[in-house]
Amino acid sequence: MADFLNHMLFGIYPYIALVVLALGSVIRYDREPYSWRSGSSQLLRRRQLMWGSVLFHAGVLVIFFGHLGGLLTPIALFDALGIPHGSKQILAIVAGGIAGILAFAGATLLLHRRLFDPRIRKTSSFSDILILLLLWLQLVLGLGTIPVSMNHLDGGEMVKFMTWAQGIFTFQGDASSYVADAHIIFKTHLVLGLTILLLFPFTRLVHMLSAPVRYVWRPGYQVVRSRKLGLRHG
Repeated sequence: MADFLNHMLFGIYPYIALVVLALGSVIRYDREPYSWRSGSSQLLRRRQLMWGSVLFHAGVLVIFFGHLGGLLTPIALFDALGIPHGSKQILAIVAGGIAGILAFAGATLLLHRRLFDPRIRKTSSFSDILILLLLWLQLVLGLGTIPVSMNHLDGGEMVKFMTWAQGIFTFQGDASSYVADAHIIFKTHLVLGLTILLLFPFTRLVHMLSAPVRYVWRPGYQVVRSRKLGLRHG
């Protein structure tokens, strides 16, 4: 039973989450383009929103690219560059810990603002609150892995997760076996992370896929309206 559950969660569930992430995002962008935004309540508690947003986004960006590069960079490349697994583990703990604390502080401010301001809570959808709660919990779990990782400074545990992630993307059928004996907090962290990816297309997180690149080739003029003069080019 344990082997079956492990295979379902870490061998099959990742593909379900990634397929829903990809197809769901494309379908939403095609069917509901006007919902492709983060939403705004910046007129309420602007100072708390500013600090929470800056701290959260700064921390999460470091965490995201750190996980992406750390998990998917071929292990052979680190070996070829002479980077010991233990050194990479320590770097991940220090950099991830600092970024995690920043993101956690920001998420806490944003969650407090959304839950305890009656006006903001009234205009918040269920998905707004749910995804923020899940992100906050994911940050708690991520920080909770640090004490456990301190007991594996040789990098051996980290290599297991790298092998698992790379096994998923290279369609290795036995990828789930690499994390079978991992600590429960790591497994919970992985499952919740996959769940966030699964829910991604149905929440405001989709705005992460958008970037203002159109400004690069936008015409040099804009059409603006003046109350007195009507339309003019500027």
